[in-house]
Amino acid sequence: METARAKCRILIADDHPLLREAMRNAFDQHDDMQVVGEASDGQEAVNLTSELHPDIVIMDIVMPRLNGIEATKEIRKVSPATAVLILTAYDDDRYVIGLLEAGAAGYLLKSARSQVLVDAVRTVNNGESVLHPSIIAKALKYGLRMHNEAVGKKPEEQLSDREIEVLKLAAKGIGNKDIASELCVSIRTVKAHLSSIFSKMGVASRTEAVVKGSREGWLTFEDVAHSDEV
Repeated sequence: METARAKCRILIADDHPLLREAMRNAFDQHDDMQVVGEASDGQEAVNLTSELHPDIVIMDIVMPRLNGIEATKEIRKVSPATAVLILTAYDDDRYVIGLLEAGAAGYLLKSARSQVLVDAVRTVNNGESVLHPSIIAKALKYGLRMHNEAVGKKPEEQLSDREIEVLKLAAKGIGNKDIASELCVSIRTVKAHLSSIFSKMGVASRTEAVVKGSREGWLTFEDVAHSDEV
């Protein structure tokens, strides 16, 4: 008998009750998802994450008590296996970079349709990142600026040519399956490369890898110029 796949356990953190209800209703329509809690402020999101250890936290940025950036940092400490997906109305640089550096696995704007959010949750739960092209551009712009300020500084451990190739494809928003097809290798090999990349770079997600990769000079705007990620 085939074992039923475990549901993706979701915690919703937003200070607007109507939006939390709308998101819960959207997730409740899918058998592979389960909302395990709701938080109305950042501190509550951290506390509930520490208690429930959800797979994913849907996080707003501007919230009472603790903002989304600080809450994301704390969540990464109390529950490292929990991924944080940002859903917000804000996309200016100070928020984007702060959240990416805090360890958020994805960043969506609230203008996205509910199905896009559902797909994003599945993508993040599969160990991949969700970034709008404009967000990737901001991350690269920031990383490249940091790189220029630290010219001559060598990374602690260099990536191999193949690992840089995988990183560039991941930065375009390409999933593991398509990366495997592009490089004519197995998905397991792609995952192994990504695991090695994260370990060498000291990051926990593709999102952090994009920021640090551009900072180290391994990624340029041309590397993601044709990204179709939504």
